[in-house]
Amino acid sequence: MAERIEQEEIFSQVLRAGRRTYFFDVRATKADDYYLTVTESKKFTHDDGTFHYQKHKIYLYKEDFADFHEMLQKATDYIVTEKGDEVISERHQKDFKKEENSGEIKSAQSFTDVSFDDI
Repeated sequence: MAERIEQEEIFSQVLRAGRRTYFFDVRATKADDYYLTVTESKKFTHDDGTFHYQKHKIYLYKEDFADFHEMLQKATDYIVTEKGDEVISERHQKDFKKEENSGEIKSAQSFTDVSFDDI
């Protein structure tokens, strides 16, 4: 069993992105061939201060590497071409803080009232 644990720790990289962390892990099959697991781990904090992690994992095998790489490249190129590489969503900025709604409601009456007869 100890030998199997060593095989699972072949190569690993971690990408921290706000509340999300991505793990790229190279693992070995029983036949000692390699494959990749990509795990997204997202931290959720409860009202009482406790937290849990929600994880999603994909397994990628060598026979799919070329097609996966091609599709990932096409998708990311499309996004950058269509929307640029600037992050638009405030929620994805590292210093994002959700603004509290102050309860202030602006009515239509607070804007300048213009009559067509005045023009």
